[in-house]
Amino acid sequence: MKHLTLLLLLITSLGCKQNSKSELTALISDKSSIPERTKLNQGLLKYVKFSADTLALKNVTFFDGNGNPAKENQTLIVVNGYFQSIGQSSGIDIPKNATILNLKGKTIIPGIVGVHNHLHIPRFPFVGDIASKLYLASGVTTIQTCGSASPEQDVELSNKINKGESLGPNIITSGPFFTGKGGNPNMIIPKNEKQIRDTIEYWTRKGVSWFKVYRNTTPSDLEIIIKEAHKRNAKVTGHLCSITFEQATNLGIDGIEHGLNSTSDFRKNKTFGICDGSREYMDELTINSEEVKRLQQLMVDNKVFLTSTLAIYEASIPNRAYADERTLRAMSPFLLSQYRERRNNYDTQKTSDNIREKRLKRIMEFEYQFFKMGGTLTAGVDAGRHVLPGFGDQRNFELLKEAGFTTEEAIKIMTSNGAGVLSNPEIGTIEKGKKADFIVIEGNIEKNIRNIEFVFKDGYGYNTKLILEEMDGKFGEE
Repeated sequence: MKHLTLLLLLITSLGCKQNSKSELTALISDKSSIPERTKLNQGLLKYVKFSADTLALKNVTFFDGNGNPAKENQTLIVVNGYFQSIGQSSGIDIPKNATILNLKGKTIIPGIVGVHNHLHIPRFPFVGDIASKLYLASGVTTIQTCGSASPEQDVELSNKINKGESLGPNIITSGPFFTGKGGNPNMIIPKNEKQIRDTIEYWTRKGVSWFKVYRNTTPSDLEIIIKEAHKRNAKVTGHLCSITFEQATNLGIDGIEHGLNSTSDFRKNKTFGICDGSREYMDELTINSEEVKRLQQLMVDNKVFLTSTLAIYEASIPNRAYADERTLRAMSPFLLSQYRERRNNYDTQKTSDNIREKRLKRIMEFEYQFFKMGGTLTAGVDAGRHVLPGFGDQRNFELLKEAGFTTEEAIKIMTSNGAGVLSNPEIGTIEKGKKADFIVIEGNIEKNIRNIEFVFKDGYGYNTKLILEEMDGKFGEE
């Protein structure tokens, strides 16, 4: 009786915490203690290859997402969508009722956590129905939308996925963008402090937990946005220009997007609070200089994360702006025609954009230095042009490797770091008690992260090929 009382007290004390499930499952090993996973709508079951309550994954090579080297010849036991046991195959007892998968020759990594993963693209305020499927089939099991052009629809889709009624990643929703005078008229251009407070209160009541400020936001508005968001346990990130990284950090912003490309701290002739000034710094700034390191150290000390969006920048470089075959298949006729027009212009002009190529390398160098200084670097696709949801996340992994990150570091950036900034300790790593969100890759991840065989979310193993086959020609339909 005494032990039961202590257990009930423990459950009560953990009940209000986001990590209660993982703590409980780590403490108690029997199946009855593990929370029930969401039941899927009948219409989604055709995409599910594996749905057993108990799975035994044998002969596994996996990266845990914490930055550690791969572990080989492992067995992973999954019960009700949570990792229950992990260890050397010779030392793990397989439950009698388990469905056994022999994954020899395959690699497992945690599900990708994308923190700049919109459900809109230019000209299309909501593409969530197709984007969500592309994300999941590409191994992205959680996204933060990082600003929304259609927040009502984003919230609705998120709720449907949570209930098992729609296919896609777990969606952490954002409110509408904030900007300032002269900015995009489709965004919130605050008239006064009351409008900011009312907007944040309205959307947090809807379940939104993130807000994004855009290029023309004023420092005074940002200060209010941060204060009001934090008051309601929401976070703020920004694509900056009028405000410098230093100013935003000192005001208490949680994260900053795009890295060096949106750093206005080093612009010449910049006016306080205005998005102006010249961009020579992109070509002239010494990345390992003391002034850059001081700025990055300030961000590190204040726990301001930086989001890498390398794939979308690469898409603007003529020598690199090529879509692969799967992208060409998924794009709508309209997007396909746009891509071919851009590609034809590049080829006709025989453009060799060495300036943008060099800038990409400097953006990479900036992010690498920030990470090595102890900064929290995350990643997201920021879909657009021919960079599609999910496919672009995979390309980010390849570009992080090109930037000098090890495989372990790149995986950490794209999984556990994302989970950390989302304050969700249940995801992002492969560990006992964590959610069974992971990717099964055919062969060695060093050779091809795109060769995904299955994606598991909440312990359900999805047939990614079937999902992608149904997406042909649908992304960006008019």
